[in-house]
Amino acid sequence: MKRANILFTVSLTLTCLVAACVTGAQKKDEMIREKKIKVILDTDANNELDDQHAIAYMLFNRDFFDIKGITVNETRNGGSIEKHVEEARRVVNLCGFMDKIRVIPGASGNYTEIRDSLDEPDYDGHEAVEFIIDEARQAEGDKLVLVPIGKLTNIALALEKAPDIARKVKVIWLGSNWPDEGEYNLENDTSALAPLLMMDELEFEILTVRYGKASGTWAVSLSVEEVRRTMKGLGPRVEPVEGRHGGSFDCFGDYSVELYDKIGDEIRPIYDVCTLVLLKYPEFADKVAVKGVSFDGTSWQQTGLQDRTIIFLENFNKEKIIEEFFSTMKNSKKLHD
Repeated sequence: MKRANILFTVSLTLTCLVAACVTGAQKKDEMIREKKIKVILDTDANNELDDQHAIAYMLFNRDFFDIKGITVNETRNGGSIEKHVEEARRVVNLCGFMDKIRVIPGASGNYTEIRDSLDEPDYDGHEAVEFIIDEARQAEGDKLVLVPIGKLTNIALALEKAPDIARKVKVIWLGSNWPDEGEYNLENDTSALAPLLMMDELEFEILTVRYGKASGTWAVSLSVEEVRRTMKGLGPRVEPVEGRHGGSFDCFGDYSVELYDKIGDEIRPIYDVCTLVLLKYPEFADKVAVKGVSFDGTSWQQTGLQDRTIIFLENFNKEKIIEEFFSTMKNSKKLHD
């Protein structure tokens, strides 16, 4: 009898401990949901195919992200600003969020071309820029995170027009080959970077791209075969949506396969996805803090504010990032319901 009582007591204690752990985990999850990261994604959605996957990943992580909206910019690939807006809305609709997430058109030109017209009512990019300013000024508590995955124009214009928002936002940009020259997002508006580097109140992080190098987001890539095998049929079923290349799609997974089939490469990076995954799992990359960062329009230097620190991200954990992306896609129907 004594042995039975001891076993019962041990069993009861273990049961209570397990229950306590489960309750603790649930409370932690609830705290995470209550403290969602407030984000605006700024995208050149029609450029290639990584923006579309970043949008989908963000939407299917709405339990983690408090999505204020999607602003759009025009870069040299993908046509006019209208085409980029159309593609962003296409992905939003394919993910089942039609009329639930705002898509706001932004700048076609660059920062230098536009900044002197910011007092005019209909300056280039005014809808996106004013939206960013309004959302930043409304933000209470934690900072609003601006996630540009194209050129920096909309962000730089918002901060130029309303420098008071610098202390209320954090910018996490997918761009540059730092410390080397070049990179698509940077080259589409080289004038927009320097003003952000000079704002000492602005928290600024940069995910490096580094074409051809294992240390940049370029290395986080998927093969066409991998996408065909994994993505087909994933996502909630929606009313058919016409694709960028024609055809009709009723889920994002099938559109993902189409994008990879049409891109013309057997392997293609998902650069932009890394930005959002790293917001959720910052341990999936190394951070390098650099003081005095400056940019002269072509090259990186360290002649800027010496007490100002910019964070560069490198050495991305490809396996973990891709695992997280595919896991989100596989659970997307459940997350959407």
